[in-house]
Amino acid sequence: MRILVVEDARSLAEVLAEGLRDQGMAVDVAHDGLAAAGKLDVNAYEVVLLDRDLPGIHGDTLCQMITERDDRPMVLMLTAAGSPGDRVTGLRLGADDYLGKPFHFPELVLRIRALARRRPSARARRLHVAGIELDPVCRTATRDDRQLALSVKEFALLEALLRASPAFLSAEDLLEQVWDENADPFTNTVAVTIGRLRRKLGSPAIIATTPGVGYRVADPTGQADPTGQAG
Repeated sequence: MRILVVEDARSLAEVLAEGLRDQGMAVDVAHDGLAAAGKLDVNAYEVVLLDRDLPGIHGDTLCQMITERDDRPMVLMLTAAGSPGDRVTGLRLGADDYLGKPFHFPELVLRIRALARRRPSARARRLHVAGIELDPVCRTATRDDRQLALSVKEFALLEALLRASPAFLSAEDLLEQVWDENADPFTNTVAVTIGRLRRKLGSPAIIATTPGVGYRVADPTGQADPTGQAG
C-alpha cells in the first residue's frame, strides 16, 4: 500500500511516515500543497493523509482536486480543526474520512486500511498463487497451510509479487511499490529481501529471476497462476 502524507509540520510528517513504514506501507511525504499536487501527478496512491491548513495550495482546494481525478486515492483529512462543523466541511469537500489532532496512532492505521479496502478499485482480499495464501487485511501468509513468519517488508514484497503474477516486476517496480520515493535505486535491498523471502518460503522455489527483467512468482507445477482469487 502506498500512502502520501501531506503535512506542513515537518516533525509530525516524519513521525507519521516512519510509523506507517513500520506497518509495511510505502510512504511519500509532501510539506505543502504544490509538492503534493506534483507527487499525485506522477505516483499512484491508495490513501492520502491530508492536512487542511497547507501553504502553496490549501488542503481544501487540494482535496477537491483529488476527488476530480480518475481512479483517485481515498482522502483522510488529518487536522487540528476537529469540531463537528469542521468535519462536516471536510466531508463535503470530498474527504472520505476525517480525524482530528491529537489522534491515537493505532486508530489512524485502522482507518487507513479501512479506506484502502473501500476504494472502488480495491483488489481481492485474499490472494492464492502457487500454494500461497496471503491476506493483506489480516496480515497473514501461508504456504501449503504452513504459517509464514515474515517481516513487514518481506510480506509487502510477497504481496506485490502475488498481485503481479504471472508477470515480472523489476527491482525498480518493487522499490516503488514496497519502499518509497526515498529508496536508493542503486541499492541491493530488493535482492537481499528476495533472498530472505525465498529461504522462508522453502522448497520448491517459486520466485523466479530473469536477469535484466526482474522477479515473478511461478507455479512450480507449471500450471497457470490463479492470481488474485477472492477468498
